[in-house]
Amino acid sequence: MYVPQSFVESDREVLGSFIRRYAFATVVSHGDELHVSHLPLLLLPDQGSQGTLLGHMARANDQWQDFDGERPCLCIFHGPHAYISPTWYEKRPAVPTWNYAVVHVTGRPRRIEEPHALTALLDRTMEEFAPSLRDPSSDVHPSEELRAALLKQIVGFEIAIERVEGKFKLGQNRSAQDRAGIVRALEEIGGSNAEALIELMKDADRRA
Repeated sequence: MYVPQSFVESDREVLGSFIRRYAFATVVSHGDELHVSHLPLLLLPDQGSQGTLLGHMARANDQWQDFDGERPCLCIFHGPHAYISPTWYEKRPAVPTWNYAVVHVTGRPRRIEEPHALTALLDRTMEEFAPSLRDPSSDVHPSEELRAALLKQIVGFEIAIERVEGKFKLGQNRSAQDRAGIVRALEEIGGSNAEALIELMKDADRRA
């Protein structure tokens, strides 16, 4: 990934928080051809030297056959993004651009197919993303029979993280006045995406 120095984000805590918040990732791997899936991934920050990602996919999805523990894969975590108009800047002339935040994680995925380990993976995933499903009294809690049947239809995997790259293109190359103009315009646009981008911009300013 091309990352100008002003847009590099390397703070491990910031990157981990970003991965957890934007956990629905694009997973790219290769066998005889490129394979791509879109999956929620769970970050275990204290497992391995740089953390570990956990996930699962349908057994009918051939991509899991790439996960032999040797071939690398790329996991892309997409954050908020927005068009940035040059009319928002104080300093002109200027050109339009797009501000965004993204984290790339690379590693070599290994399959998890042993029933006990796969059950543990699903329990951890539900605890993170759908804790209500862990309540046996809930009417959506799957029975043991259903869980056993579902386990046969999925393949789990873990990725020991080898490299993490963060690109937070948030106007750091512009003046404080120009960044303030971006924030004002995004506040007028409104919506959760604009609010999330503003939050990242303000956090980057605080840490600068």
